[in-house]
Amino acid sequence: MARTRVRISSLLALSAGAALLAGCGSGDEPRSAGTPGAPKDKPVVVVTTTWEGAFAKAAGAEDIQVIVPQSVHHAPDYDPKPSDLAAVAEADFVLYAPFEPYAEKIKEAAGSRAELVEVNLDNDPDKVRAEVAKLGALFGTEDAAKKWEAGFGTEYDRLNKEVQGAWPEGGAPSVVSQVFTVWAAKLAGATVAGTYGPEAVTPAQLAELSAKKPALVLDNAHMSTGTVLPDSGAEQVKIVNYPGDDLDLISVYRGAATELKKAMGAS
Repeated sequence: MARTRVRISSLLALSAGAALLAGCGSGDEPRSAGTPGAPKDKPVVVVTTTWEGAFAKAAGAEDIQVIVPQSVHHAPDYDPKPSDLAAVAEADFVLYAPFEPYAEKIKEAAGSRAELVEVNLDNDPDKVRAEVAKLGALFGTEDAAKKWEAGFGTEYDRLNKEVQGAWPEGGAPSVVSQVFTVWAAKLAGATVAGTYGPEAVTPAQLAELSAKKPALVLDNAHMSTGTVLPDSGAEQVKIVNYPGDDLDLISVYRGAATELKKAMGAS
C-alpha cells in the first residue's frame, strides 16, 4: 500500500515565477511520512496544517501537501507565501479550518479547480470519526477511512482505560480545561469543572475557576498563556492538538494519555 507523502512548500521561492513550479534548495525537499510515489489516480490534497493533514491521512489520502510548517508553534500566525498559494491552485482538494485567518487567501488561491473543504478541527473522538468519514467519501477512500476508524476505536478505548487506571485514589479527577483541550478531559474520564479561553483568564474567571478546586488544568500547548490558576494547587498539563510531520493523529492521543497519567501521579 502506498504511504503518505508530505511536502512542505518552499518558503524561499518568491523571487522568480519558475521557482513557484520547481522550487530549489534544501527547504524544497519533500519530507516523507511514507514511501514516495503515490498512485496518480489518488487525489492531491493540500492542507493548511498537520492537523487537517492528519484527518486527510486517516481518511485515506496518500498525496498530502502541508502549507504551514509543523515548526510554527501557533499555526494561525503563519502568513502563506505566494509559493504556498501556487500549490493550492494545483490541488484536487484543499482542507482548511474557518478560524485560520488566512482561510480567505486559501479560498481565493484555490480558483475553480480545487474543491474547498472546511474541516472541524476538534480531537473529540466522535467529531474525528464524523470528519474522517466525510473526507473518505469525498476522496473516494471510504474503505481506508473505515479501516482507520476501527483501529482508532480500539486504541482510544485502550488509552481511555489506561488513563482511568491512573486516577488518584480511584476517583475521576476534577479538571479545568482550555476550550480546545476538552477532548483530553474526555479521554481521561475526568469531570470538567469549568473551561477557559481562548482569551487569557480574567481576574473574575481566575477566582471562579480556582474556587472549583480542580486537581488538573488542561492547557492548550499551542495557545498557552502561562500558569492558568497560580496558587490553586492544580497540576497544569500541556495538551498538544497538532500531530507531527508523520500526520499520525493517534499519536496525539497517546501523547495526551502519557501527560495525563504523569500529572495524576503528581497531583
